[in-house]
Amino acid sequence: MIDLAARALRLLPAEPAHRATIRLASVFGPLIPAAPADDPRLAVEAFGLSFPNPIGLAAGFDKDAEVPDAMLRFGFGFVECGTITPRPQSGNPKPRLFRLREDRAVINRMGFNNGGTDIAARRLAKRKRNGIVGINIGANKDSEDRIADYARGFERLAQFASYVTVNVSSPNTPGLRGLQNRDELQRLLTTLSDARAKSGLRVPLLLKIAPDLDAQAMDDIAQVLLESGIEGLIVSNTTIARPPSLKSANAKETGGLSGAPLFEPSTKVLEGMHRRVGARVALVGVGGVASGVDAYAKIRAGARLVQLYTALAYEGPGLVARIKRELVECLARDGFAHVGDAVGVDAR
Repeated sequence: MIDLAARALRLLPAEPAHRATIRLASVFGPLIPAAPADDPRLAVEAFGLSFPNPIGLAAGFDKDAEVPDAMLRFGFGFVECGTITPRPQSGNPKPRLFRLREDRAVINRMGFNNGGTDIAARRLAKRKRNGIVGINIGANKDSEDRIADYARGFERLAQFASYVTVNVSSPNTPGLRGLQNRDELQRLLTTLSDARAKSGLRVPLLLKIAPDLDAQAMDDIAQVLLESGIEGLIVSNTTIARPPSLKSANAKETGGLSGAPLFEPSTKVLEGMHRRVGARVALVGVGGVASGVDAYAKIRAGARLVQLYTALAYEGPGLVARIKRELVECLARDGFAHVGDAVGVDAR
């Protein structure tokens, strides 16, 4: 029935369909039967947290922390809300979300549309804190001091988060990706590490990077990460590249491309970062995951955890159980007793 509703929603334009999905999850979420207990072979330890399985919902779906618990009930091992900025902002002009059906992809230029940290904090404060929920923070488009925005976001939301992700890789806020540059990134992560120390909270910090990086940029990011002492790295955000294989009429829209065409480039960067940081930083693989085989490839490339979003929009929430089932089959086929045993085997 739930997947049937998901197919019906796909008849709507992309952004209204997304809003309708959030509303339905908000109303009916408490009625969703909890997913069965996960196979113990899928349990994961990462950045000091115990995950029942490695499959997570990426940021972008639940921008305002409206339905994290409803999404956990579909069987995700963790859910990441956001991106949330200190002040509310409407984002870029509509239309700004485009399906590329023939390519199993999406292009978005949303622009961090969200209600701000205060609204999100009020919602999160009401949670019973069951399950792992991360919070993805960003800077306002018109901010005069973007690093200060990240500090404010952390200070307001960290108390409600299982972990906090620092999003410096969205292509839809002009200049934001400049924070991936070595000196700026070092200053940002130092500021956030200081804010965490001052707060007394032990919440893990993660960085989310772009897939559009050359070897020198990856070298710089790896060095800053290792010097900063933060716990995790999410690889990757959407891409500004447009592969020549794209077939959809929407392929020329500006914004970040996600879905199937992102799988190969994001996995290449994931493997490259694993070679640079090894087990010293826990990696989260994102981009084009639509099956257990895809998730397994991310894990073999170095990911301890995997996230998805675009495939969920095409397949519906039943996809989560299927990915976990297929992942167990991949592990058994290759003789791995536990998912952790497969991490990085293709990047060694």
